[in-house]
Amino acid sequence: MTTIAATPIRKSRPLRVWDYLTLNAYWFALSFLWNSMGPILLPTLVPMLVPESQKGSALGTLSALGLVIAIIVQPAAGAWSDGRTTRWGKRRPYIVGGTLFDVVFLLMMAFAGNYLMLLIGYLLLQTSSNIAHGPYQGYIPELVPEAKRGAASGVARFLEIVGIIVTSLVVGNWVGQGQIVLSFVAIIFFLLFTMVITAVFVTEEPFDGVEIVGPKTRAARAIQESPLQTIFYSRDFFLWLVSRLLILLGGNLVRNYALYFLKDVLHLPNPAAEVGNLLAIIAVAIVIVVYPAGALSDRVGRKWLIVASGILGAIGALMLMTATTVTMVLIDGALIGVSIGIFLSVNWAWATDLIPADESGRFLGISNLATAGSGVLAGAGGLMLDLFNAQSPNLGYTALYLTAAICYVLGTVVAVAVKDTRGSKK
Repeated sequence: MTTIAATPIRKSRPLRVWDYLTLNAYWFALSFLWNSMGPILLPTLVPMLVPESQKGSALGTLSALGLVIAIIVQPAAGAWSDGRTTRWGKRRPYIVGGTLFDVVFLLMMAFAGNYLMLLIGYLLLQTSSNIAHGPYQGYIPELVPEAKRGAASGVARFLEIVGIIVTSLVVGNWVGQGQIVLSFVAIIFFLLFTMVITAVFVTEEPFDGVEIVGPKTRAARAIQESPLQTIFYSRDFFLWLVSRLLILLGGNLVRNYALYFLKDVLHLPNPAAEVGNLLAIIAVAIVIVVYPAGALSDRVGRKWLIVASGILGAIGALMLMTATTVTMVLIDGALIGVSIGIFLSVNWAWATDLIPADESGRFLGISNLATAGSGVLAGAGGLMLDLFNAQSPNLGYTALYLTAAICYVLGTVVAVAVKDTRGSKK
């Protein structure tokens, strides 16, 4: 059996600075959305709608269910858009449609009168956002020449980090002043603004007809391959996934419940604003180390930089167990930010060393099992928090950060067993 596929015409015009910015503008909005939602807005909204003793479990359930949807919807939407085109392009309809539905569900969350409405709104937001996110990820490999993809990806990561900084300085302070609805309005504005930039200025490649494609093409094989076959492609790729899952889990356990720690343990009157300051410090630390770490890994290899990242993360988590002042928390945040910066830069490069270069889309899509999966598992941290706090005041935070440190250590140990090819491709 054969299928019909369109043949794209490659553009020869060199990319300009404007092209890099318009191509990646939507990454800023996605970063602003999820870095506002996870560490600031959801931890603020949940205690308003559930009893204080259940806030950890309620937040954990909300986060975990949302990330389960992300694991399913994002790769499915991306794969669906790969094989279809419309008069408006392959990706654009999903980006525009998903963003417009985002607006509806964000307003539903902003005015939720009970936990169930908040939960439904959040799950629908995860669905619509990932319908846009999955296809959007296809722009760089599809529209950027291979020799320029590193630069384009670097701009994307930079705009994501800028999103974290703006979120921390703006949303943290607004929520601290009780301006929750204003924070949702800002998210909606950035989503719509960058969506319009993407839809208007990113030109998807035209098509010059159709090509008969047989069932043995790479695309057909990718569809036929089961996720398990991809996960177990090689021992090293599987161990890389496990290591990534564990280290990201440690980071999520630290980040997701930081607002409650500042409120319950340090008794701060405005914990949302301090979480914003913490995120800003983490983001600045990431900016400082992300490029040097990546460049250094090209010279000395990936493994030992990931080991250093894991050790720094474990130390930061353990230090939080004894933190008694905001200054100590911010110092820990800087340490964790350095850890995250090294990890983000080097771990992704390590993945590209371990997989077939001509099937990177499928393999990097599977990596979302580790990325979003770590967030799902971190949802259990809320149950742990409530359980141990019920035994003794604030004992839950000790258990939470000890578990985070253990995850960092285990992820680091697994990383040691992964082959380091020092940038050579298969």
